[in-house]
Amino acid sequence: MNLILNPFQIILALKVCIADSNNLIRIGLKTILTHNLKNVEIVEAGSGTVLRKVWEVYAPDVILIDYTAKNFSIDLLAELKQKDANIRFVAITFDQMGSTIVNALKMGVMSYIKKDCDIDEIVDAVRDTAKGNKFFCGQILETIRSESIEVENIGFEPLNCDPISLTERESEIILLIAEGYTNNQIAEKLFLSSHTITTHRKNIMHKLGVNNTAGIVMYAVKANLISANKYLFSGNP
Repeated sequence: MNLILNPFQIILALKVCIADSNNLIRIGLKTILTHNLKNVEIVEAGSGTVLRKVWEVYAPDVILIDYTAKNFSIDLLAELKQKDANIRFVAITFDQMGSTIVNALKMGVMSYIKKDCDIDEIVDAVRDTAKGNKFFCGQILETIRSESIEVENIGFEPLNCDPISLTERESEIILLIAEGYTNNQIAEKLFLSSHTITTHRKNIMHKLGVNNTAGIVMYAVKANLISANKYLFSGNP
């Protein structure tokens, strides 16, 4: 008997290219992604030359790249971005100066994490970027701002006017923050590390254009995620 598939039931795989000259790092990242993302296809590129060919043949949804690695360069980001404006880069590097990070963002990097980030952060960065959302490791934001550079001035869309795009995880964390849970308590409830929650909190504040918990709570109230009365009379500070 022939099996007839409904095209709407076919789930396309998420195609990710891991671009790094270090073989061990590529193996590690591939292991992390294949064990934590459903329906993902991984291809590797050990040099900029290979990455160009991968992009032409494979058309990955997300390129997880260390542009500082041997046989890669930051100019490659701009080169591929010129060919395909919709290409989605997640930079994953060791410590960099704020100005270097900002330059990478201007060259086309959509999200930025570090190689010592938690596994959850690496997975979330790839998943969120594939959905068209930006993701920044908390350490990256701190590095940029420590040099008095505001991410809002790097060429991103204005935070005050455009619609705010929050991931399902971010909305979940906003609700828990508004209900008075601490980072450690949220981490326990969601089975994540407190470091990952801290990163999500910083990303949330960046997207909402606020700089404290009160701003997050006000957004939650305005977005009807939580009742104002519930917050005011719950005994939360």
